[in-house]
Amino acid sequence: MKSFAALLMRDVRLAVRVGGGALMGAMFFLIVVVMTPFAVGPNLRLLGLIGPAILWLGGELATLLALDRLFATDHEDGSLDLIRTGEIPLELAVAAKAVAHWLTTCLPLVVISPLLGLMLNVEARALGWVALTLLAGTPALTFIGLVGAALAVALRRGGLLLAILVLPLTIPVLIFGVAAANAAIAGPAPFGPPFTILCALSLASVVLGPVAAAAALRYAME
Repeated sequence: MKSFAALLMRDVRLAVRVGGGALMGAMFFLIVVVMTPFAVGPNLRLLGLIGPAILWLGGELATLLALDRLFATDHEDGSLDLIRTGEIPLELAVAAKAVAHWLTTCLPLVVISPLLGLMLNVEARALGWVALTLLAGTPALTFIGLVGAALAVALRRGGLLLAILVLPLTIPVLIFGVAAANAAIAGPAPFGPPFTILCALSLASVVLGPVAAAAALRYAME
């Protein structure tokens, strides 16, 4: 666990130092929200209805921004070979990198989502519920993206391939995240079932993602 914590803190420090995680994702998230009224018009009722979907779509795309560098930087400077041959199992090592990505990229998006929801005229009483769905669903986005990042690490133009691989796999997370957020705002469907499925998707991704990513890394680095 000491090696896991050391690798986690290393990746967090690197993300904060280069400024590519939280700041870039938050700015992208803000741009998506700001541009939405120009696309759909100044209809506040319509913005309030589609607000959760816009927040979820913006959060999903912002999560992908830093995924292409999750393993690429370590691959370029040789650190990935040291991680593969270190004392910590590769599955735990990639899990540590995914947790660091979630802490530096996804968690800030969850924190600022209520403020951006106000900009989209989402009801104030529902802002906390929307943030809760993002908190429950963004781990699934990170750990699904972890597999794509591992597959793309040894390929040229891996960023484009990463988007092609990951976005279709995140559709169920998007569907149930938006369904839970809409249920919290307007109903009539209950909030519990889609939110429970969203949590289950995140838990399954947390368990299966590192295993699949480690296998993809071993295959790519052979």
